[in-house]
Amino acid sequence: MKETHKKNIPSADEIADMADRGEDVSRFFSNNGKMKYPVQRVSVDFPADMLRELDDIASGLNLSRQAVIVSYLRHALDQHYMAQKYRYS
Repeated sequence: MKETHKKNIPSADEIADMADRGEDVSRFFSNNGKMKYPVQRVSVDFPADMLRELDDIASGLNLSRQAVIVSYLRHALDQHYMAQKYRYS
């Protein structure tokens, strides 16, 4: 069986230590990833009939209720910003 050699790649903590020492750590990053933004938990009250609708949609899409809410809210915000841009253009 052919033996593969694993490159000696430092852990995230080791890379952080290198950066703290002022070393160039750019070779460890490809810039191909997506930025993960912080998430904040909120509590929102929904009418029971709206929750049933959301659950039906979520079930049909095979998604969680939360994923549907976030997706629909993102869509609504995008529509809002597009309307503002069109209004002030």
